[in-house]
Amino acid sequence: MVTQIEIKGFDEFVKYTETIDDNGPPVLFYFSGSKLPDGNSWCPDCVVAEPMVKAFVSELNKNIIFVYVSVGDREYWKDRACPFRTDSRLKLMVIPTIIKWKGVQRLEGSQCGQRDLLQMLFEDDD
Repeated sequence: MVTQIEIKGFDEFVKYTETIDDNGPPVLFYFSGSKLPDGNSWCPDCVVAEPMVKAFVSELNKNIIFVYVSVGDREYWKDRACPFRTDSRLKLMVIPTIIKWKGVQRLEGSQCGQRDLLQMLFEDDD
């Protein structure tokens, strides 16, 4: 039931958002630092949150689209002009961040690794 998609970078994110069907299933974006050769993100908070997020999403029995977005390397992310920070739809302050598209709900930083908060975010439509 959960469709998982991985995209890399801001341009791919923008292209993907242009294809979202407003009448389709809810779309949630998970923003994380890009992966290092060892398979983990350079972002320590993302490394902590990701196993919880992945486990939670894998247990969901809902029709949603879960999009993993790699925001790039540390230097790119830390730049104040990073488009993930400046885009009016996102205004990301920290990673990891999970955003419900076309909604105001979001989890930021350590909140992403808290099962009760994930449950509230993902079940909000029920």
